[in-house]
Amino acid sequence: MAICGRIHLAVSFVAFASLAFGCGSSDDGSTGTGATGGAGGSAPSDGGVCEGGGGSAIFDAPPGFDAPAPPGTCDAVVAEHPIEGANHMPVCSPLTFGTNPPSSGNHYGVWAAYQTYERAIARGFWVHSMEHGAVVFTYNCPGGCPSEVAEVQAYISSLPSDCGTTPRRIILTPDPELDVRFAVSSWGFTLRANCFDRAAFAAFQDAHYGRGPESICGGGVDPTDMCGVSVCP
Repeated sequence: MAICGRIHLAVSFVAFASLAFGCGSSDDGSTGTGATGGAGGSAPSDGGVCEGGGGSAIFDAPPGFDAPAPPGTCDAVVAEHPIEGANHMPVCSPLTFGTNPPSSGNHYGVWAAYQTYERAIARGFWVHSMEHGAVVFTYNCPGGCPSEVAEVQAYISSLPSDCGTTPRRIILTPDPELDVRFAVSSWGFTLRANCFDRAAFAAFQDAHYGRGPESICGGGVDPTDMCGVSVCP
């Protein structure tokens, strides 16, 4: 299996504001400094093997994923981050981001199409999508979280169309580099949480959708099998 590159993430929060919202799911609410793997490199999961179009990979689950969250809270944290740059880099080249999930930074010259992905895609594609005003929902559930992912999808599907033939500039994708269970990103902002809280995520989407430095509807590619890596969602 070809590995695109390995990214060492150093989380750097400059402007930081937190919001706590109610939620009925559970998981560990800790935040961390990220995971290795870069654009398709190794990343944490449940220690299983995932076979897919791009190959297979074996991952070790990070500590804390099995610890339940306090009942009734997703520990949602919203943060604003400095813009790290916006240069176009060769597709599948190693990239480094200062936040987890990414909130800006150098990215690939083509962007991920605004849609839902069943398998993880390299971050360099969807960071470019955020530059166009997209909001990106990501999750990392080593034990699986189909009901919560279905809730996210139901919320996304309920949003109005504003992009012609492309209903909305929103991406939903698993992300094995994520060090919390659920997150959402826009250009310069992130929300991190240990479960999906519709009210918190909707408030973030309402505040930050379409606010990238560029406004581009449609286009993009489906990069699922690019960079030669297939990972478990």
